[in-house]
Amino acid sequence: MAEEPREDPQNPFKGTPLEGLFGQMGGGQFDLGQMMSQMQRMFEPHEGTVNYRLAADVARHAVAAAGEDPTPHTGQIGAVADAARLAEMWLDRVTDLPAGATSAVAWSRAEWVEHTMDTWQVMVEPVAQHVVASMEDAIPPEAKAMAGPLVGMLNQAGGAMFGQQVGSAIGALATEVLSSTEVGLPLGPEHTAALLPHNITALAEGLEATQADVLLYVMLRESAHHRLYARATWLRAAVLGAIEDFARGIRIDVAAIEEQMRSVDPSNPQAMQEALSGGLFDPRPTPEQERAKERLELLLALVEGWVDSVVAQATADVMPAAGALAEAFRRRRATGGPAEETFATLVGLELRPRRLRDAANLWSALRDRRGAEARDTVWSHPDLLPTSADLDDPLGFCDKQTGELSDADFDAALQQLLSSDESSDDESGDESGADDAR
Repeated sequence: MAEEPREDPQNPFKGTPLEGLFGQMGGGQFDLGQMMSQMQRMFEPHEGTVNYRLAADVARHAVAAAGEDPTPHTGQIGAVADAARLAEMWLDRVTDLPAGATSAVAWSRAEWVEHTMDTWQVMVEPVAQHVVASMEDAIPPEAKAMAGPLVGMLNQAGGAMFGQQVGSAIGALATEVLSSTEVGLPLGPEHTAALLPHNITALAEGLEATQADVLLYVMLRESAHHRLYARATWLRAAVLGAIEDFARGIRIDVAAIEEQMRSVDPSNPQAMQEALSGGLFDPRPTPEQERAKERLELLLALVEGWVDSVVAQATADVMPAAGALAEAFRRRRATGGPAEETFATLVGLELRPRRLRDAANLWSALRDRRGAEARDTVWSHPDLLPTSADLDDPLGFCDKQTGELSDADFDAALQQLLSSDESSDDESGDESGADDAR
């Protein structure tokens, strides 16, 4: 005899504003155990502002839900190692910057999440700290006094919600990112060039290039990024500092929230969700934030532009597919690539791909006029880097560089200064001797 179908358990929050929230758990079926499990995770203790253990779990679940994530096989591992050796040899011909990566590895998507989470934490923590602090500042003193220890619980819940957002964004990024440096800075372990063969294979299927060419091109970019960050040891701190400066200006506009909430029907969960997804609680940028944003955009544009220029030079006579691949990667960035989407989600910054092409033109012009050494020497100190105005006038920047002292002129001026100092010391010694004689 067939078993009678059981009715779905009734949502105990039916008829309340929480009906929509809890009704979404279990695809319309209310699961008390699932709810309690999620609540426990939300309020579990964690170090820092964000629950990064939760973020990592969410990211791994997102990767698993996105489909197949095979561990790289022996053939793919060998192909990555061969591509690394060839890429370094080609780059040695066009730049004096030494190789920055000492090993080349192949990662699955889940391995990318695991190996990059520490760097994401460094990037996200300043933003999370200032968001949570702003939320706490927005609570009136009387409400804080009445809430008492509940304020701490709200901070815990805020850390969990932030962790959920971080994990979702990183998990989505893992399904399309190609290497450890594609977002503009090395996310993985230092001196390790890492590629994701499964994602590269998926990308190659939509391009008019062989999988081997795409793999080599991605490795060329990965290796070039590592060379640059190994040479400009200050660069990573400068990027993270710009993110922190942006986060420092985050404020919560309580009045604006109240104004918008008046138009939202609290009994309509869909309307609430649309309001939240539409940026209801997004902080409005301050002038200080705008300056930090411009600085970060400029740094990342200069990094990516340098990589574009160097890789184009390295592949010019040896890789027929390089031109088409370069254009494909530019289109990928222009339509909202991994860097733009992830920074917008995690940091609140919208990056402008247009500046990358401008930066590449500037580096190419400087190389043509003064050579590769002059182009790469600019990275020796942050004060030597081009400004946004220089990106608009690359030839003017090159002229300024050409007008500087040559190495021979600098050495001669330094020798003259040292000789002058020695003469002064001798004269001082003679005068002292004369005084002693008197």
